[in-house]
Amino acid sequence: MAQVPQTFFDALAVRTWCGLALEALGRSREEIDAINVYPVADGDTGTNLYLTVESALAAVEAVFTGHEVGGGAGAPPLADTVQAMAHGALIGARGNSGTILAQLLRGMAQVLAGGASSCGETPHSAARGLRLALRHAADSARQAVAHPVEGTVLTVASAAADAATGAEGDCGTVARAAYEGARAALAATPGQLAVLERAGVVDAGGRGLVAVLGALVETFTGERPAAVAVASPVDAGHARVDDIGARDGHARVPAESLADCLDGAAVLEEGGPAFEVIYLLEAEDAAVTRLRERLDALGDSLVVVGGDGLWNVHVHVDDAGAAVEAGVEAGRPYRIRITHFAVGDVHTTGGGRPPRERVQRAVVAVVPGEGLAGLYTEAGATTVLARPGEPPASGELVDAVRRAHALEVVLLPNDADLRHTAAAAAEQARTEGIRVALIPTRSAVQGIAALAVHEPDRRFDEDVVQMTSAAGATRHAEVTVAERQSWTTAGICQAGDVLGLIDGDVAVIGSDVTATAETVIDRMLQAGGEMVTLVLGDEAPDSIAERVEARVREVYLAVDTVVYRGGRQGSLLLIGVE
Repeated sequence: MAQVPQTFFDALAVRTWCGLALEALGRSREEIDAINVYPVADGDTGTNLYLTVESALAAVEAVFTGHEVGGGAGAPPLADTVQAMAHGALIGARGNSGTILAQLLRGMAQVLAGGASSCGETPHSAARGLRLALRHAADSARQAVAHPVEGTVLTVASAAADAATGAEGDCGTVARAAYEGARAALAATPGQLAVLERAGVVDAGGRGLVAVLGALVETFTGERPAAVAVASPVDAGHARVDDIGARDGHARVPAESLADCLDGAAVLEEGGPAFEVIYLLEAEDAAVTRLRERLDALGDSLVVVGGDGLWNVHVHVDDAGAAVEAGVEAGRPYRIRITHFAVGDVHTTGGGRPPRERVQRAVVAVVPGEGLAGLYTEAGATTVLARPGEPPASGELVDAVRRAHALEVVLLPNDADLRHTAAAAAEQARTEGIRVALIPTRSAVQGIAALAVHEPDRRFDEDVVQMTSAAGATRHAEVTVAERQSWTTAGICQAGDVLGLIDGDVAVIGSDVTATAETVIDRMLQAGGEMVTLVLGDEAPDSIAERVEARVREVYLAVDTVVYRGGRQGSLLLIGVE
């Protein structure tokens, strides 16, 4: 069915565009992954772009929901919507191309939000705003990259902006011109970048941007644009994409065929950095300037995007710890993701793409703090870091399952509110041939208990039963501070009161953190227990662990206590009793 075209670049157009872009990247994700040879041939560009746009769309949908709940008439303001899109892309950006796409969207948002009062008055004024937005997007993305390289998504973005600048007409005309300019630039990328020419493919990040711009055309015209070739016919042995039968408007070949055409392609110089490091960073502009210089000296593929105190940092380095420490010196890094490019892959050896054997079983867990992420990782789990108020999307969980690269995966959501998200992720992973068992853990302490009894050498079903049993036998609690006055199961609390929640319900309202924690543990141990687990948040009092341990030791002689540092986990204290 044809898409009903939008006339103006308003909030509804932004929502439509993000939705169509996500659909387009979903259709082409595998083929983009398959042609990913630069800057690292790790086969994840399509997935990273998909997850970035998924985060942008979720933020846009949240604005619409908030507007409706607040009783607002019509659609929310354009400025609010494009700023949400940019913020969502920024916090959800993955990989080199995803980070650059986030900056492209941010650049567009800066223009569209700034001219929101006049951008939608007439079709021609809307088109002018779109031309300016595409130009600013391309320029700001190029500035965000430490060492811009031609033949990449930056080249494609610049070509799109150039073509849009000369287009006269409405938003549909401008969008189509940008798309055609990007498409032509994409086809020329193998001639600009030797690694692409040797592999016989176009740039993967540029291909993803063409898909996003194709969605922009569909938004304003209602028509899906023409097909796009992903392989370049550099010789008879390389694949070429045929336009015939491209139902979704994007030509394709099977991902495995594209992967075959990359075999033997020397894509990188030997001795590339071993790690990809990505994190969000709260920091001032001056500190970020110094950070850029520091990271540029540590590695390559440096991209720092964002502004107004929030940044997304991406770099490839040999010393991942130094890259994170540089972020700590600049401000407050969080959602830290470190990916190791496996020894012997194309990134570290410059050879062809060898098959990577899947492990038999893995555990994927959502964790609320950096300290717990380290603990879970040491125990062998693949982690997804969840910041308070920003739960991971199902796509992030699917991505983590893929990164685990296992035939069997045990998924621990560690949050009751993530039950449906985790179920959707598990179902998606199963369609990809991965056997997934979802254990409905409601807290990270239940996940710790499950992980403690995990034995990969056991039969899968038996392992899942044992882990589920351990999690179910662990009562969970947390100590936090009330943000506002509210009715609770323990009475009315005021803003600033200390709350003790047991199994998700408020059981204690107090004024002192340590006293509240002791009361919570007393109530939990009334039903018995052999082990108390304490996970301390960054803002917990320094003395709380010592005092609680002492109380348990004195009052409950047969009960042991173990303490972990959770980092920025939202709650002052997580408690488990098993």
